[in-house]
Amino acid sequence: MRKTFVYIAILAVLGAGVYFILPGNVNKNPYGETEAGFNIKDTGAIGKIFLVAQDGESILVERTDKGWIVNNTWPVLPSTLDQLMNTLVKQQPLYPVTKAAHDNVIKTLSTHGIKTELYDRQGKKMRVFYVGGAAAGGEGTNMLMEGAEQPYVVETPGFVGYLTPRYSTHIRDWRDRTVFDFTPNDIRSVSVHYDGKPDESFTVVNGPGDKVSVIVPDGVVKKEDSLNTRRVHSYLKFFSNINCEGYLNGLEDNDTTFKTAPKHSTIEVTTRSGKSQMVDVYWMALNKRSKNRKESNFGEEVPEEFDSDRMYAVMNDYKDTIMIQILTFRNIFRRGKEFYTPDMAPAKADGAARR
Repeated sequence: MRKTFVYIAILAVLGAGVYFILPGNVNKNPYGETEAGFNIKDTGAIGKIFLVAQDGESILVERTDKGWIVNNTWPVLPSTLDQLMNTLVKQQPLYPVTKAAHDNVIKTLSTHGIKTELYDRQGKKMRVFYVGGAAAGGEGTNMLMEGAEQPYVVETPGFVGYLTPRYSTHIRDWRDRTVFDFTPNDIRSVSVHYDGKPDESFTVVNGPGDKVSVIVPDGVVKKEDSLNTRRVHSYLKFFSNINCEGYLNGLEDNDTTFKTAPKHSTIEVTTRSGKSQMVDVYWMALNKRSKNRKESNFGEEVPEEFDSDRMYAVMNDYKDTIMIQILTFRNIFRRGKEFYTPDMAPAKADGAARR
């Protein structure tokens, strides 16, 4: 008799496995779409996403002819959007929240939950649900469909943790982080001015055709020094896909930080259409993240009190405060004299030298 029960249990498990691998049953929601329809199979149908926290902070992400736009103003950071879209496809309900945790979860959702509204390309509402915090044990996320009878613990297969950060209502998580993104043909001029080091400052003028020039202060180069046009053309290519590490807008002590941070440089790019992007760069004081070396990533000796990997910067008419990585900007931080230095001839192999 005991063996019979064992066989029955094994058959039941196998039967359940067969059910879930049969076509049409994969990812099937056992709780129903109205009660627990947290996923969207076709995110290509989504035209608008609205996220709002209980404190009123909100994010509106919309699909436009020019790409996705956040809060009617800025291009969307692709990685943030892709992560949320991927989550919407994969997230699925694990089980209803237990009775013991039900009231506490509902209370938390009502005070700290993030309301998520999804609309299709025609503006029709597709889903509305609330995203809470981590479920008991830290695995899975408490969520509640609008109009549902109870909240559920939701997960994405293969991911251990909770999904709430992917529904961020902080604009700094959603804004595209582009600082410069110009092709050489877009650029009319580039000016780099180093604070306290005028002899190292320069201006590149990108004329018609392949004609270029580099303006440096008097006395920096000799009359017989020739412009290295190859270097100039290569330099203009460095202004494509230059991004910041993140936005610092709204953080406490920003004003104090910039009153004490010495200025490093000002970079200004002017396009042929007349647009201008100016970035003021400041040294960053040593902090817990600093892994300091004697020289920075661009070879300049860094005073001991400053970080050699990261800097602060201000752009967009001083509206945005950002953090940049020196490694990303190292090719932009050149010196005027470098453009009048000839390329080094490749070293000859020993055999060639002997011949």
